[in-house]
Amino acid sequence: MAADSGNVVVAVRCRPLNLRERARGAPCLVSMSGQQTVLEMPGDNEEEPAAAVEMRKKKKRQRTFTFDHSFWTAGDASAPGYASQRTVFEGIGQAVLQHALSGYHCCVFAYGQTGSGKSYTMMGTGEGGGGGEEAGLIPRISEQLFASIARTADASSCHVEVSYLEIYNERVRDLLSPGAAASMGAAGGGRNLRVREHPALGPYVEDLTLAAVGSYAEIAAHISQGNKARTVAATSMNEASSRSHAVFTIALTMAASSDSPERVARIRLVDLAGSERAKATMATGVRLREGAKINQSLAALGK
Repeated sequence: MAADSGNVVVAVRCRPLNLRERARGAPCLVSMSGQQTVLEMPGDNEEEPAAAVEMRKKKKRQRTFTFDHSFWTAGDASAPGYASQRTVFEGIGQAVLQHALSGYHCCVFAYGQTGSGKSYTMMGTGEGGGGGEEAGLIPRISEQLFASIARTADASSCHVEVSYLEIYNERVRDLLSPGAAASMGAAGGGRNLRVREHPALGPYVEDLTLAAVGSYAEIAAHISQGNKARTVAATSMNEASSRSHAVFTIALTMAASSDSPERVARIRLVDLAGSERAKATMATGVRLREGAKINQSLAALGK
């Protein structure tokens, strides 16, 4: 979302091989250079049917794709070209922040298979989304927002509010409500909020908590509160799989001044649940039903 780019920017990030992949000796089939992502055709598998092997041999051994950003995080952190959390923020988060401060609505959402690193990219690790070098886009954008406000001539003219919700099994839950964490996993999964359509402002969630914040520390506290209430569970593909789509929204209002009108912007930061196959996750019961709902809602994005 650089100043000279279009309205939509697409980035891809390659994570390291996980423990399950390393245990079976899986090779890394992805390489990146600049904006290009190169996929290698996997080698022959003894357990694969002969017809499938022959069909694959007729295809190209290598395919190259070009994106606005290709972030390589699969190798050693000290290797040239390694994309750290800071690199991802500098490539995506800074532009989002600049547009929001100019009064434009912005949205970043992470999409991919379960276990592909979406939550790590968006939130990071540790309490409240992590800190330091492990912080993801949400805490970094939040922190830099207040740093930018502090550099303005009149910081008191800026008003910031945040909300945090999840969509779990087609139900909308407020992650910042006082009883959100207590209701997690309970029958019904907490109160189901309604999505409404405002004639001027567009879609909104009725009765969603909108918390006023005056510092990054206050935002971090709300992030931590929401993360504790979010629905996660272990599957065979991901030991901390997000079982819901999460939307963290920052509403920024900048008061009018002598040389500019009032500006209102919303930054929506979305961590989608990962698509999954029941055979690979070995999910049953509740986890299987969750996976079906996740795939159903992700399929709706393409309609």
